[in-house]
Amino acid sequence: MSLFIEYLIILWGFLLIGLMGIGGFFMFRKFLKKLPKEDGKSNMDWEEYYMDKTRHMWGKKEKALLEELVTPVPELFRDIARHKIASKIGEVALRKNRKKITEDVLIEGYIVATPKRDHKFLRKKLAEKNIDVTPYEPYF
Repeated sequence: MSLFIEYLIILWGFLLIGLMGIGGFFMFRKFLKKLPKEDGKSNMDWEEYYMDKTRHMWGKKEKALLEELVTPVPELFRDIARHKIASKIGEVALRKNRKKITEDVLIEGYIVATPKRDHKFLRKKLAEKNIDVTPYEPYF
């Protein structure tokens, strides 16, 4: 065999191992989210619970605002992010005993659900929508 083909096979092997490692990492993260916690429910179970409890509380305006706020998320991950964020918004609404999802509950839940590294993009998006973030500073 030529030296080029040997290097190509070695490179192909490293590529496959790397891709399988990346895929395994994401599968393992999903597995960890599905493990039950002390209360007997997993993080994904709680997300589904809050979504089911608050599904009737969403109005068209709030759904449109949520859709607008998740646009910076890459399209591949947008559905997952929307579901996670909507469940956190539902949790905030239930904790505050609200009958309807309002803009202030939506923004508070969105801030709480967003990782700290993405707060800069969130602030930028809220500024584009002319939403004052001053009342929500404690949540950042």
